[in-house]
Amino acid sequence: MRLLLVEDEAPLREQLTQQLQRQGYAVDSAADGREALYLIGEFDYDLAVIDLGLPLVDGLTVIRTARERKKRFPILVLTARGRWQDKVEGLEAGGDDYVAKPFQLEEVVARLNALLRRSGGFATPLLKFGAVEIDTGRQQVTVSGTVVELTAFEYKALLYLVHRHGQVVSKTELTEHLYDQDFDRDSNVIEVFIGRLRKKLDPTHALNPISTVRGRGYRFELPSSTDA
Repeated sequence: MRLLLVEDEAPLREQLTQQLQRQGYAVDSAADGREALYLIGEFDYDLAVIDLGLPLVDGLTVIRTARERKKRFPILVLTARGRWQDKVEGLEAGGDDYVAKPFQLEEVVARLNALLRRSGGFATPLLKFGAVEIDTGRQQVTVSGTVVELTAFEYKALLYLVHRHGQVVSKTELTEHLYDQDFDRDSNVIEVFIGRLRKKLDPTHALNPISTVRGRGYRFELPSSTDA
């Protein structure tokens, strides 16, 4: 999942970036509101973390502008302000949740994972699609009760397809949402990894969880049995 992190404190921005990358997110970061607005205009994001106290353009303006541009990705608001009115302003501007500084990095990750689940229509960390179960908390996948060993990229690709279940996802879209900006976008590795993921999820060819839509991309289309 591709995430935008907007935080002007360099040490905290670096800590958050590293933590989120370890969790499998592709992270673009900005140190001020002006840069954030540029990135929001140029790229599609699955999530954003936006500090309210930004230089050049404040966080509230960034959030409002994103919503005015019809950007629907979930936004986690970071604030060092203790007043409840500031937290309310962040939510009313278009934020979906907030964390007050100082905070534990694990709390930020947990809240982002929850926002991502809800945006995909899932209420719990355990996503079920017939014989396929994905435990997003443990980052573990099982098929018919057997654990399937996936690489970090295979897991990220599967999770992105699952959150777009029933929709066609192109190779370009997968590349943009799973890799950082400097990744070689002309690479054919997406096709190779999807083929490998298919074999791991469906070695007997009985499930067909990921179909190819000729000339357009891939679609995860097993029916969900997760209570939302």
